[in-house]
Amino acid sequence: MVNRLIGGDEFVSLREAMDRLFSDSFAVGPARSLWSAANGTNGSARISLPLDVYATDAEVVVIAAIPGVEPEAIDLTINQNTVTIRGEIRNVASSEEAKNATWYLHELPFGKFQRSLTLPVDVDAAKADATFDYGILKLHLPKAESAQPKQIKVRTVTNPEPQSIASGSVGES
Repeated sequence: MVNRLIGGDEFVSLREAMDRLFSDSFAVGPARSLWSAANGTNGSARISLPLDVYATDAEVVVIAAIPGVEPEAIDLTINQNTVTIRGEIRNVASSEEAKNATWYLHELPFGKFQRSLTLPVDVDAAKADATFDYGILKLHLPKAESAQPKQIKVRTVTNPEPQSIASGSVGES
């Protein structure tokens, strides 16, 4: 079997990759853009976790939509500016409530998910903060001191004290 590395630590067979490509290309409906899945070997799905990521001068913010998961079930790690989010969405068909039910439609995604993202800037993982509200995970990662913008004071050669350009003293004789 040929395996291929896709998106970090996720290994999939060539068949799974082709199934995913076909599903992502030809499937229709709004759910396809939110959750795309490839069939796994155990009948569950490997879920691709959608993310939004943006940066300000002070921090990087990662937002993930993870409906149906308890916050305690989310495994979130940061290692050398690589953020990894792992977890599992339970199959509603295997719940106690759904036992002996006749199913007419079963489209809700279930299975394990993992998403790794290497950030383009250094962050201070010790000061990271994560919140989870209504199925939305929001991770605030302060930029490392070395990655934050710095204002540099300009000084003249004859006067070693820094001078502010706005003070009007630059160019005065």
